[in-house]
Amino acid sequence: MENNAFTLAQLQTLHSIAANLAKPGELEDALRDTLHILAERLGMKRGAVAILRRDLQEIHILARVGMEDDRQDPVVFRLGEGITGRVVETGKPIAVPRLDQEPLFLDRSGARRKLNRADLAFLCVPIKYGQEVVGSLSADRAATDETELADEIRFLESVVELIASRVESRRVAEENRWLREGAGLSGAHGLILGASQAIRQVRSLVAQVADSKTTVLLTGETGVGKGLVARAIHLSSPRRDQAFVKVNCGAIPETLIESELFGHEKGAFTGATQTRVGRFEAADGGTIFLDEVGELPAQSQVKLLRVLQEREFERVGGSRTLKINTRVITATNRDLEAEVAAGTFRADLFYRLHVFPIHVPPLRERGADVMMLADRFTKLYAEELGKQVNRIDTPAIDMLMAYHWPGNVRELENVIERAVLLSTDGVIHGHLLPPSLQMKAVEGRTKRRGKLEQLVAAYEMELIVDALKDAEGSQTRAAYLLGTTKRIIQYKVQKYGLDYRMFHKKAGLDRTEK
Repeated sequence: MENNAFTLAQLQTLHSIAANLAKPGELEDALRDTLHILAERLGMKRGAVAILRRDLQEIHILARVGMEDDRQDPVVFRLGEGITGRVVETGKPIAVPRLDQEPLFLDRSGARRKLNRADLAFLCVPIKYGQEVVGSLSADRAATDETELADEIRFLESVVELIASRVESRRVAEENRWLREGAGLSGAHGLILGASQAIRQVRSLVAQVADSKTTVLLTGETGVGKGLVARAIHLSSPRRDQAFVKVNCGAIPETLIESELFGHEKGAFTGATQTRVGRFEAADGGTIFLDEVGELPAQSQVKLLRVLQEREFERVGGSRTLKINTRVITATNRDLEAEVAAGTFRADLFYRLHVFPIHVPPLRERGADVMMLADRFTKLYAEELGKQVNRIDTPAIDMLMAYHWPGNVRELENVIERAVLLSTDGVIHGHLLPPSLQMKAVEGRTKRRGKLEQLVAAYEMELIVDALKDAEGSQTRAAYLLGTTKRIIQYKVQKYGLDYRMFHKKAGLDRTEK
């Protein structure tokens, strides 16, 4: 075969795959049909399509053929693990002429245990959406020479171009579902959603620290979402299947804090009628989140310092030393450095906690994120309350953007929940917002309304999102609705970090615009 040409059989196969993908239906069914076409027409057996979950840093098999009878439970790879993990990590295809000579091949599905690997070749190509790797397609076939495998790799790269946009849409949907179900409705969308540089920096730091055992200190005002960041770190870490124990240090009386954290032995004090396991023991192997750590009394600070240094402690009233393997994440809305200087917080403990600080920004510093968050909360609470509330009107938008949000994301969420509950016509109007948002600018608030460019950007982004919704994700039609050009819309979509594909009416008929 010439280097730049496909055989007639390959061209017919591409046509069949394209026709199959154009049909409405579930993505998994379309991908399995694609793999069956490759098997029937080109002899590629036991194929699989995998998807990269960036939130988990794992590769999950989305569809497979030829393996159903061998293994029904999920097949998962870490980045760099096996051939599939290596292909997704590097973005480069791999062709193995004979499987018996490739130590990287793991056969995680177990489908080839009873086969002679010397008779099998294996091909794996990355699925790329733009410049980003979003998954992989793999298949094995009868062993052959490297030249023929190189030609087939090139053909499979054409196949993945046909499925890339749909795999990317599924990947985004899966990550959003994880946030909604794994991290909780109220916090997850309130923190993770946003295009501001401040919140992007938080996401980046979470990704960097998640896989380690490093102690993390979260700082920021009340209501910014520090608890969510802690949970996101845990759920993105290798400890995700272990316990996540949250302790609000400011809500526990000083006389009980040590018993809560470290447990106590029977008879340790009046009322200790039985041995009690503390929060650190309960979190062994997982993560403990100490919220409001700045509220710890001096004696408890000493014990916490020992736990961080030695990973050991004794229960109250006990003499037996207990060893633990617990990841510690702490949070505070207080200035611990100032408290160290004032002598109210131990300096040695502060430096133990301050290994990897993450500052969670207040909502007033997140600019146009306010409207993205408000729109998301509107959808979430409309669904939860069983109401048809579709949009926020212009006066309400002005009020939301002008307010200084002393309660941050938590306050915004409560405001939207109340407005959705009160709405009777499917719209959040200004008069449905609390009186504090309806007031005119008062002394001290005028300076905190935000920069003009942030207010304009918020309104502009809202207009673009509405147009994309009406245009079902088509940037060309959105431009027409707004009386502008597609080029300008594409620029604005990129500027605000909008995903126009999420507005496509049918993911199965994704018409991605490059």
